[in-house]
Amino acid sequence: MNVIIKPVITEKMTAMGETQGRYAFLVDKRANKLQIKKAVEELYEVKVEAVNTMVYAGKTKSRYTKAGYISGRQNSTKKAVVTLAQGEKIDFYSNI
Repeated sequence: MNVIIKPVITEKMTAMGETQGRYAFLVDKRANKLQIKKAVEELYEVKVEAVNTMVYAGKTKSRYTKAGYISGRQNSTKKAVVTLAQGEKIDFYSNI
């Protein structure tokens, strides 16, 4: 199971990373906090202090087309906010 899907790179999370040492990742819905902590420590070679997770329910979407009314649902996602130890830092832009 690939635990980490991708990092969340927004203005808010970039500011939190610079000031508080907190970074967000989209993760597999079946992953628990211990698996997320281990995956981040191995992938980025940092020390993780805490992991907070949240599950977002999928939204229902609908639209009108020539064929008629179409409704569907987006997949639900899980997000993890990882707090690093003092002095640790993750640089997402180094590989660009």
